[in-house]
Amino acid sequence: MRQTFDETTDPSFGAKHLPLLRAEMAKQGLDGLLIPHEDEHQNEYLPDASERLAWVSGFTGSAGAGVVLMDRAAVFVDGRYTVQAKAQTDAALFERVELNKLAAWLEGLSAGSVIGYDLRLHSPDALATLRAAVEKAGATLKAVEPNPIDLAWGDARPAQPQAPVVPHDDRYTGENAASKRTRIGQAIKAKGAEVAVLTSPSSLAWLFNIRGGDVIRTPLPLGQAVVKADGTAQVFLDPAKITNELPGWLGDAVTLEAPEALPAALDALSGQKVLIDPAVSSAWYFDRLEAAGASIVRGMDPCALPRAQKNDVEIEGSRQAHIRDGAALTRFLHWVDTVAQAELPNERAVVEALEGFREATGMLKDLSFDTIAGVGPNGALPHYKPVGAKIRPMEAGSLLLVDGGGQYLDGTTDVTRTMAIGEGTADQRRMFTLVLKGHIAMAVIRFPAGTTGHQLDAVARQPLWNAGFDFDHGTGHGVGSYLGVHEGPQRIAPYVNTQPLLTGMILSNEPGYYREGEWGIRIETLQVVTAPEPIPGGERPMHGFEQLTLAPLDRRLIDASLLTADERAYVDAYHAEVLAKVGPLLADGVQKDEAALAWLKVQTAPLN
Repeated sequence: MRQTFDETTDPSFGAKHLPLLRAEMAKQGLDGLLIPHEDEHQNEYLPDASERLAWVSGFTGSAGAGVVLMDRAAVFVDGRYTVQAKAQTDAALFERVELNKLAAWLEGLSAGSVIGYDLRLHSPDALATLRAAVEKAGATLKAVEPNPIDLAWGDARPAQPQAPVVPHDDRYTGENAASKRTRIGQAIKAKGAEVAVLTSPSSLAWLFNIRGGDVIRTPLPLGQAVVKADGTAQVFLDPAKITNELPGWLGDAVTLEAPEALPAALDALSGQKVLIDPAVSSAWYFDRLEAAGASIVRGMDPCALPRAQKNDVEIEGSRQAHIRDGAALTRFLHWVDTVAQAELPNERAVVEALEGFREATGMLKDLSFDTIAGVGPNGALPHYKPVGAKIRPMEAGSLLLVDGGGQYLDGTTDVTRTMAIGEGTADQRRMFTLVLKGHIAMAVIRFPAGTTGHQLDAVARQPLWNAGFDFDHGTGHGVGSYLGVHEGPQRIAPYVNTQPLLTGMILSNEPGYYREGEWGIRIETLQVVTAPEPIPGGERPMHGFEQLTLAPLDRRLIDASLLTADERAYVDAYHAEVLAKVGPLLADGVQKDEAALAWLKVQTAPLN
């Protein structure tokens, strides 16, 4: 019987699977094994066949790592997953450690230990850090193939995904694949290279205008490509995933090959200058290319910035997706304010309601991530998901935080709204309004060319900082166009990031506040960077943000006395835009909902 992975995994996995893994480790002469969460494509969300950390430990978070020694083991997670790791792993078998302390933990290994690792699962930069820590302890790293986990897993391991790879029409992409390949070929030349190796599925999807279904919540085709400076390319895909229309869609300048042909294709690059990104490609590629005699040019994936800078067609598609999604969100928020306020359903029912309203659009392809719905204390966990014994019912006097998004052919959405269950207390209104002030500050900020998200991050935190509060996550992440809900290289966070924010980049704006054991608050909208424009009386043109997400804020939680006149004007203008753009969809069509429309008119009235 094959296993699949979701939040139902539990601490029993360790007791069942550690002995099997250690037996395979012993056969390969290993004293330990490094287990990153990443797969062969460095994906955030993994197909079931690549959930190796989950199989070993039971932990299913989207970020983390593990180390298994013969006499002990540890799971490393960041602050988003501390509670989840406690629930899913056995404390008697796994030490739980902060993810940023992994290298320090490895420095405590016994001298002479041999620690195995899978070359395909580690980027060369990440591997260099781990190697330095292991060698500091007097131990050594040893590349292993096959992976001992895969051997121990055996026939129970799920099959590799074989979702069909399909064309993504130019009416959504705004640029045909031949034009993109020409642009990327020029970028390859500009880097002093003759060819680029692409290992990121999102780059394949963008460059060749294709989409797949190999990864949950993201329409990615798992594969690789070798792209030459003249724009010709080889694409390596499982033949079972190739649809009848795909070869014609790709054209004569692109050849389709099976994954088994990839090693020989890399060997054939001997003597050539090969561009490859050490941040997204595993060490296996670098070792293979070096052994073949290629000259490696380390640099950013040439598709990363063009993919991040949405063109006019993609931006307009995102606008339309957000209007459609906004109507679904409005119907959901109306349901929360009426039916749910009366019946007080649990978090799982809340998630199902939101997903149902999105499905009712008739255009939802998938969620963009698993919906987060946290009541009371669960809302104070930024990445909480309502599963198992943790599920709580809605409770009068508390708050409900819901974070979700949809994948539509014309755009990807991600939005968070926090709602009062009842009227909300004065303390809740104060904290919500402080978060709102930071959210508004980021929405209206103007900034010169060359500004990074790192430089802007404090703008959203200042109202909270001035009152003695903060939040422990970034303010914004990049978002793809019917691609990943988390997309780089752009972000807004306190961590140093040298990538300037460029016209057409879509990012989230999501400050929050979390009171442990009580409730959480987050307000999230997506926004797109606008082209620099002059400001009357100013000297330099400035970028800004256009708001894409359209969903009303809970006015019961807004303390208007804490807002400046400009902030009140912003809220009123935003709500007027929501009504103007979302209202028509509620008045007629597949999302017609007269009760929700009447409710929206009240919710979007000017603040007192």
